[in-house]
Amino acid sequence: MRDNLENLEDKVDELVALCSSLDKENKNLRGRENEWQNERRQLLIKNETARNKVEAMISRLKSMENGE
Repeated sequence: MRDNLENLEDKVDELVALCSSLDKENKNLRGRENEWQNERRQLLIKNETARNKVEAMISRLKSMENGE
């Protein structure tokens, strides 16, 4: 009986350690996800800015081509 309790206690300790480890990993992953989302947001803004500039250049070239 005592061996069973000690065995159970060991398993509970292992589970507590595993939960702690998984909690740390989860927090780390959430932090990295936040960083990736911020980077994605910034890249989308840069992409939109570049697209607008290219569209403006194309419009100017077309107007120059048409002699306007």
